[in-house]
Amino acid sequence: MQFALSKELEMTRAFVREFSESEVAPRAAERDEQQKFDRFLFNQMASLGLAAIPINDEYGGAGGDWLTFAVAVEELARVCASSAAGLAAHTVFAAWPVYAYGNKRLKEAYLGGLSSGQLLGASVLPSIIHGGKVSQHNITYTDESDESELNGSHDFVLQAEPADLLLVFAQSGKRQRKGNCSAFLIEAQSSGVLIGKGIPKIGHRSIAMSAIQLDHCLVSSYNRVVKEKNGDDLLRSLSVIAQISAAAQAVGIAQGAYEAAAAYAVQRKQFGVLIGKQQGISFKLADMWTQLEAARLLTYQAAWRRDMGLSCSREAAIARKYSAACAVAVSIEAIQIFGGYGYMEEYRLERFLRDAKCLESAIGTGGAEWDSLASITLA
Repeated sequence: MQFALSKELEMTRAFVREFSESEVAPRAAERDEQQKFDRFLFNQMASLGLAAIPINDEYGGAGGDWLTFAVAVEELARVCASSAAGLAAHTVFAAWPVYAYGNKRLKEAYLGGLSSGQLLGASVLPSIIHGGKVSQHNITYTDESDESELNGSHDFVLQAEPADLLLVFAQSGKRQRKGNCSAFLIEAQSSGVLIGKGIPKIGHRSIAMSAIQLDHCLVSSYNRVVKEKNGDDLLRSLSVIAQISAAAQAVGIAQGAYEAAAAYAVQRKQFGVLIGKQQGISFKLADMWTQLEAARLLTYQAAWRRDMGLSCSREAAIARKYSAACAVAVSIEAIQIFGGYGYMEEYRLERFLRDAKCLESAIGTGGAEWDSLASITLA
């Protein structure tokens, strides 16, 4: 399948790339070292419309599609995977569910702020999800007249510490119906919400991950995004776009690592000859580019199918699996091309590898384990 992006999408790529190189890249290493989430940088991305690409203009969004979102995420990850992951945590797991499933009152109250970046969103997902069914979750709710009470905890929540709003998935504490979830939008400063300090990680270090505890947290019935009967549908939808987002991040990381290696190969001489002219190095670069192009096409295909309303759970799972492996492989080869210098922290290649490894884990898809392998083998 050959993919040719539209002129509009190529303009989006150029626009996001310029922003990434001028605003995101200069302090990416510093943010990584300090393990610091930069809210000002996120607000800059939001002001450009990047935080609400798949949301229509009625609620302050760009009215774009998931292919456009994938291209934007790819370009951000090319210079800073944490910035791309922070955008995805906000858009994919908080803003979009409210837009796609929330009631009118909920949208009017919060969606404008989520689109503009005035409000930062995060999501407390179930721990293990199979086919839209929850296999493991420690947060429950009970309904009391016009409000619900949430109790429980989650050990790993992306972006919880700086978030203003939390989309919390919870199972009924009365019926104990395994596999069904409701989702609630709660303000992070609400009574009964306790968010721990950031948990250190080897990669994606400038997007926070924290434990969260809910203790008799009361939520208005208007803040229920989905009831149990629609919870599975939301989780299935999230599975697809989460894996497309993770795949796009991986493609961006691989692109950044490849570009660094290719640039070095036409500068570094060994025995008086540019190493890029040596067959061993040129073959490495060719293999890296081949893997990268394959990962990019798989990712774009999955996003395009999602936009066309076609089945895409299998395609999204394949894209995420292959692209994450590609990002790791290309990052390792980039380090090899740099030789001894590649092992030095000064050259920053280790950040590509650390971030790529995160995308092979549950962190890459919002902190939840999805049954992506089953989607590939059984679809």
